[in-house]
Amino acid sequence: MKGLLREMHSWMADYMKSFYTEEDDVQNAIRLKELHTGYVTAHCRELAACLGLDEHQRQLAEMVGLFHDVGRFRQYTIYKTFNDSRSEDHAELALKVLDELPFMKKLPPEDEAVVRFAIGSHNKKAIPPTKDRQMLLMAKIIRDADKLDIYRVLRPYLTGDTSEGAPNFIEVQSRQEVSPDFLEIFVAGKQADYHQIRTHGDRKLVRLLWIYDINFSWTLRRIVEAGYVDDIIASLEPKNERMQMGIDRLQGYIKRKCAEEDCIEI
Repeated sequence: MKGLLREMHSWMADYMKSFYTEEDDVQNAIRLKELHTGYVTAHCRELAACLGLDEHQRQLAEMVGLFHDVGRFRQYTIYKTFNDSRSEDHAELALKVLDELPFMKKLPPEDEAVVRFAIGSHNKKAIPPTKDRQMLLMAKIIRDADKLDIYRVLRPYLTGDTSEGAPNFIEVQSRQEVSPDFLEIFVAGKQADYHQIRTHGDRKLVRLLWIYDINFSWTLRRIVEAGYVDDIIASLEPKNERMQMGIDRLQGYIKRKCAEEDCIEI
């Protein structure tokens, strides 16, 4: 498995570089996803280790992180956007790319199924139902690792007073105030429909609502320690009683979740 993982890393490195171009906008987008891939892969491996998983499971987690956004490169080259609703679901596109790779068949069928399930569900509103504990675990790991790095990527464009200066591959809305329906979702601590985002403030709340979808306290502690949550809260508008109710609910949840010990059953 270790040799196969090296082969996968080598292929992925070459694949990402094959999209390099002299067009600044495209090159910046490709480099953003190249760096994101590296961070998420490392987060997957580190989280798997912190959960006490064996070496085989750590390698599977690493593979999932490595390939989770492999569809993004083809997506941006074809459509000039990372917006799935304006192009293709990037997770489904990733699975199409994996179908083309002969070395995936070097994996035992059960391992390939786990990798494909985790990648296919990493960007969905919720993990599809499954009774396979390994599939569920890897899906939870990649969803956490992905969100952890997305907070880093989007921090400059989600926590300031304006979205000006964002590169054209970071799609943001200019209005800062939160829509009333999104505010009520925040107060209730529910997940929001991304397609209903209308303002930059709505997008900020979506990032805060991700907190309720974080699976492991290890991940949440990393998010909190980096200051991502505090920065977004500080930038929210308007500051009113309903908003404070949502913030209080969120902060109470964070305190309880961060105090938990991660435990898994395989």
